[in-house]
Amino acid sequence: MYRLPEYEYHRVSSLEEAIELLAKLKDVRVLAGGTDLIVDMKTGRYKPSHIIDISGLRELDYIRDSGEALYIGALTTIQEILDSPIVAIKVPLLSMAAREFAYWQVRNVATIGGNLCNASPAADMAPPLLVYDAVLRAVSLRGERFIPISEFFLGPRQTALSPGELLTEVIVPYKGLEKAGLAYAKVRRRLGHDMSIVASAVAVKLEDGVISDVRIALNSVAPTPVRAYTVESAMRGEKPTYDLIERASELVAKDVAPITDVRAPAEYRLYMSRLVVRELLLEAVKKAYRGRFE
Repeated sequence: MYRLPEYEYHRVSSLEEAIELLAKLKDVRVLAGGTDLIVDMKTGRYKPSHIIDISGLRELDYIRDSGEALYIGALTTIQEILDSPIVAIKVPLLSMAAREFAYWQVRNVATIGGNLCNASPAADMAPPLLVYDAVLRAVSLRGERFIPISEFFLGPRQTALSPGELLTEVIVPYKGLEKAGLAYAKVRRRLGHDMSIVASAVAVKLEDGVISDVRIALNSVAPTPVRAYTVESAMRGEKPTYDLIERASELVAKDVAPITDVRAPAEYRLYMSRLVVRELLLEAVKKAYRGRFE
């Protein structure tokens, strides 16, 4: 235990070389930052025959603004996201989540693509990206395809990537949410590197005193990160009163399926899901009202 298994190491110098190897090799894992993969290999969760190291592909490390969406390369580190002024302005929920992501040393190695492809139910980048309806670009020798993040997570450690596919880009649309009230929170046992007991990102948009759009996402409370569609449906088109938020937040029980593990019992996760969603909705509504007059 805690020793790396034997494997054949391949360090690639181009995206083309990476996808050619992915198509050719069997029993393979892709190494980006390695903050999850190396630990999983040491504990025996994964024992791949081949490792493809893509960490040197600078072509996958960027943040670009199209005027309607941010395009973030899969090898962009969490610290780069946190340090980016354009992320803070255009998709602030992503900055909020990055600020709560582990600690400085890990953020400088961990990548946004690796965090998503690890497909942990506690993936920190997932809730804000679900709120923004992000789209993931995957490439292979067969070409490229675009996967809505709502369809990307299939289960714990399972994604919609097909054999031979490599995640290369995260597309984060922000048009329509510029005046929305945004809120984020991460509940954990300790500050710093601890994984979440529950984390949530919320966006609320108001028009004429009515909720025209509301988006709520959570992690660590189901087999995959989830959108709270039941809560959203109960609120959309309604006036944002305290009673509405109180009643709607209780409905999050229909959207989550928490388990008991070493970090928290299922009952506590469910209780905190309701509490966090309620508090974040209240915060987001207040910000949305302020945004209408700025």
